[in-house]
Amino acid sequence: MSSANPVWLVVVAATLAVSGCALGPDYVRPSAPTAARFKEADGWKVAAPADSPPRGPWWQIYGDTTLNGLMDAVSAANPTLAQAEATYRQERALVAEARAAYFPSVGVSAGSTRSVNPTSAGGQRSTGGVNKLDSVTLDASWEPDLWGAVRRNVEASRANAQASAATLEDTRLSLQSELAIDYFQLRGLDATAKLLTETVDAYQKALTLTQNQYKVGVAQLSDVVLAQTQLVSTQAQLVNVGVQRSQLEHAIAVLAGKAPADLSLAPNPLTTASLVPPAPTGVPSALLERRPDIAAAERKMAAANAQIGVATAAFFPTLTLAASGGFEGQSFGHLFTLPYRFWSVGPQLAETLFDGGLRSAQVEAARAVYDQDVASYRATVLTAFQNVEDAVAALRILEKEDVLQLDAVRLAQRSLDLELNRYKAGTVSYADVITAQTTLLTNQETEVNLLSQRVGYTVSLIKALGGGWDPTSLQHEPALQIGSNDPK
Repeated sequence: MSSANPVWLVVVAATLAVSGCALGPDYVRPSAPTAARFKEADGWKVAAPADSPPRGPWWQIYGDTTLNGLMDAVSAANPTLAQAEATYRQERALVAEARAAYFPSVGVSAGSTRSVNPTSAGGQRSTGGVNKLDSVTLDASWEPDLWGAVRRNVEASRANAQASAATLEDTRLSLQSELAIDYFQLRGLDATAKLLTETVDAYQKALTLTQNQYKVGVAQLSDVVLAQTQLVSTQAQLVNVGVQRSQLEHAIAVLAGKAPADLSLAPNPLTTASLVPPAPTGVPSALLERRPDIAAAERKMAAANAQIGVATAAFFPTLTLAASGGFEGQSFGHLFTLPYRFWSVGPQLAETLFDGGLRSAQVEAARAVYDQDVASYRATVLTAFQNVEDAVAALRILEKEDVLQLDAVRLAQRSLDLELNRYKAGTVSYADVITAQTTLLTNQETEVNLLSQRVGYTVSLIKALGGGWDPTSLQHEPALQIGSNDPK
């Protein structure tokens, strides 16, 4: 044993000397296409700008308690979100699994065997009878991370877990924004229903007018029929709104993790009070830090980069340090005594001499995956810029359109008033009144739709800016922090 000590010490010293290296490229985030400003933000003024995009529960800026409750239900009961959360927990477990390779494995075993000596050539059983052997063994083995394969694998697992955490938040943000948009569309339909109900009342009064005109011989029967047609047609529109509203209510229930039968939303017509000014867009480069989908794509690049190191380390030999010891004897009562002790210890070095190009192919495949993730990251960044530009452009253009549309409604109402006065005076036919009524209703419906679109695009812009997500949350979890619990 003493003669082996110098060799053993040399092996351990050499192992510690090389265990600090890690093969493969160190990760540096690739550049992404950015611009100095958002093109569509020129000329766009925010009525009450904040210093930064909303953080945390961003939907509270709308001041709608019903929406707040629905958002809480999304976080608590949405099955898609629960699935993403379970995936994140799985990725966290894989980080711990990868870290386990840093440490030796130790096992213990105990056994007791009975055997009979074989018979002799002459057919007589040899002396000795039944042999008994009891043993207790402790085994330990450790494969030092000489070339950094374990460290790179832990690095990849951690980056994948961080990507999963960002994906979880992106899923949450997508579900929340989808619910908000559906909710405001539903309130827009409530506003449309309110408009149609008021219009039905006005058309009922117009029908009464034509009937009275007909009774005194001023109007024709065709005027009465036209008024009845206009009334019934509008009533049919009102019924159709109910179909669309039901579908939106069902979609909101599912997003909140409820059966459609378990959720009913009272009518609440959308008003301009819901048109909350969105947060400033800032500079495009800020999106790289505050959108969870971009963070997820960036972390996937880091994981793919680490896998290149794992594949590269396969070219180098592996060292296994193994030790075994215990007691073995024929009497269990005297088993744990020095005469029955045994032990062995020693290193084993292994290297693959020929693999038909397998390792080279694995390195090339790892590099190709990294290149794919880089391209995906840059595409995600470009899509993020497009989302912001689209939402800003829509809000800016729809605001101008809404100003004109309000004038159109005002003028259509004036035209209808004039035509009704002329009809009462007997100077025009009721067909002219019908035309004016139709024009007014069309413009009023357009105004309601514009309001619904504008509120919807405020949600889209908040989502495009990353919602209330805080990118530092990726480092708040100790299991995912860089360097956490990693032996050096």
